[in-house]
Amino acid sequence: MMHPERVHQLIAGGLPCEHLQVSGDGHHFEALIVSERFVGRNRVQRQQLVNQVLQQHFDSGELHALSMKTQTPEEWRKLARG
Repeated sequence: MMHPERVHQLIAGGLPCEHLQVSGDGHHFEALIVSERFVGRNRVQRQQLVNQVLQQHFDSGELHALSMKTQTPEEWRKLARG
């Protein structure tokens, strides 16, 4: 079973994040990921970037499911102000 802190470490280690929140129950996780790397990419391309970072953990079955919200720093700031 993987802990949310471990998922957080894996994402942060493979993708520069301005903000990152991960929660979950050990099998299913939710993440809010804010990264400059998402600029100019659509939702699917952003999720593909995150999935690449975690691919070996999905393949091994160590990580089962991750629901994610991906935002650029500018998108995140606009939501925070809104």
